[in-house]
Amino acid sequence: MNPGDRVRIERAGVTNEGVLMPSSTAEHLVVKLEGGYNVGVDREAASVDVLESDVHAVDDEPAPEAGAVSEITFDEDLPTISLISTGGTIASTVDYRTGAVTARFDAEDVLRAVPDLAGRANYRGRVVANILSENMDPAIWRDLAHAVHEEIAAGADGVVVMHGTDTMQYSAAAMAFTLETPVPIVFTGSQRSADRPSSDNVMNAVCAVEAAKADCAEVLVCMHADESDDACALHRGTRVRKNHTSRRDAFETVGAKPLGEIDYETATEAGADGAVADEAIAFRREHASRGEADLDIAPDLADGVELATFAPGMDPAAWEHLDDAAGVVVAGTGLGHVHTDLIPRIEALVDDGTPVVMTSQCLEGRVCDRVYDTGRDLLDAGIIEGGDMLPETAMVKLMWAIANTEDVADAMRTSLAGELTAESRPWR
Repeated sequence: MNPGDRVRIERAGVTNEGVLMPSSTAEHLVVKLEGGYNVGVDREAASVDVLESDVHAVDDEPAPEAGAVSEITFDEDLPTISLISTGGTIASTVDYRTGAVTARFDAEDVLRAVPDLAGRANYRGRVVANILSENMDPAIWRDLAHAVHEEIAAGADGVVVMHGTDTMQYSAAAMAFTLETPVPIVFTGSQRSADRPSSDNVMNAVCAVEAAKADCAEVLVCMHADESDDACALHRGTRVRKNHTSRRDAFETVGAKPLGEIDYETATEAGADGAVADEAIAFRREHASRGEADLDIAPDLADGVELATFAPGMDPAAWEHLDDAAGVVVAGTGLGHVHTDLIPRIEALVDDGTPVVMTSQCLEGRVCDRVYDTGRDLLDAGIIEGGDMLPETAMVKLMWAIANTEDVADAMRTSLAGELTAESRPWR
């Protein structure tokens, strides 16, 4: 009895039929019913009959260790796409001990779960981490950068990083700063796990592979463009933000429309033979082209960079921990403001050699500390204006700038990976 077998399970007078799924515990059986939902039953308390065996199934295996690499049979006529798994909902199953979703599967499991990927490319599977994305940290970003670099150096025509959505914007920014890439690096995930009928994992994965075969050699985030299953948006990795907790179209490009869009129906039809579905992908703005840059890596990231959010009425003592920070990004109000009582603390940080970058909590627009007295005082204290960088992107960039540049202030004011725009324009 293996995952993929069609089974009948009887327990406590209740009979269920469906497809046996991988289980996150040895004590439980998981069956996908015809309606799309999964049920879990106690293995010892259930009577199981195998109705139909899946000849492609293999015995249950433990979750893969980080660093594991796998290959699937190659077709010389197809492009090679590296699937790198870090965990997250797109590579998750339901833990029937707790009822919660937990990261479990490697890249090959995703291929088995998304048969629509077959025939689109050759795939290399690699596991960098097996975590939910709230457990992501800079050490894993460094490992991920090395893994992506190695896959491209080994001949991958594109890379798809499967990642949890909660911190995807941070990881995408980290790859954009640590890597120069001649091929697309596409982050994707899912808001809803594969056991749910409304899961977005199949569409997002298919569109991400098509994006990885396209001509845009940048770090991208590929997720649903709207609540329907019509298209996926392609967001630049340094300009994207998760703006909803649970909607499938949670991700938005801040300050502009997405860099591009993939029509799912066209991509499904055109890309199944391995060809690049050019007619399915529409890019709206300028982007780096495939082969334009030479592959390079600068993976060092400074530890101890803090993102500090200002709130009215906060005690200045709340920022005492910043005294030991390697760098600070402030998410201020409006044009980039904090209470005047905090300015002496910022000045002391700067005097001690700690770079302090000002960003805004506003989702649109840019910092300008020359309009009001508080802003001018902040400039006199040595604050670095962050333009229209997102606070999260600015934090990752500051980690990279401290570790890799001599003039941190100049690097933070310079657009290195599309994180800064020349001017803010209303687009709605």
